[in-house]
Amino acid sequence: MSFFNFEDEQPQPQQDEFYMGQALREAELAFGLDEIPIGAIVVCRNRIVGRGHNLTERLNDVTAHAEMQAFTAAAQTLGGKYLKDCTLYVTIEPCVMCAGASYWMQIGRIVYGAREEKRGFLSKSTSILHPKTKLDGGVRAAECAALMKRFFAQKRD
Repeated sequence: MSFFNFEDEQPQPQQDEFYMGQALREAELAFGLDEIPIGAIVVCRNRIVGRGHNLTERLNDVTAHAEMQAFTAAAQTLGGKYLKDCTLYVTIEPCVMCAGASYWMQIGRIVYGAREEKRGFLSKSTSILHPKTKLDGGVRAAECAALMKRFFAQKRD
């Protein structure tokens, strides 16, 4: 069943909020695995084609970020390595590695929840993104940030 139609119109705020909610569900899965709670989904033409959450501890792989997991799943689902017509929704601003991967995948749009002041790519350079990639941030930012704060507060206890 289709909730939204991206074919002929620009994404609406409620669409972004809906899909960020799906990314938050992935982040909760990471939280439950004692992974840093970041979640990501890739949407193409109103269809979720990739999902991911951090698995760096479980896989003992520093590259197993939520975005990388979602990109791999999306490429496998779509049968191609380029995601020009897709949007990445991620709960926390991507790091430089993930922003770089989005460049190579030519993602059409990135929507993130909360900023990551220390490790986010925006503190380094916006030119890391593909020139055609659109960037939007702050979608459900308070919820995304709260999950991270809860995770790290639990670690300090």
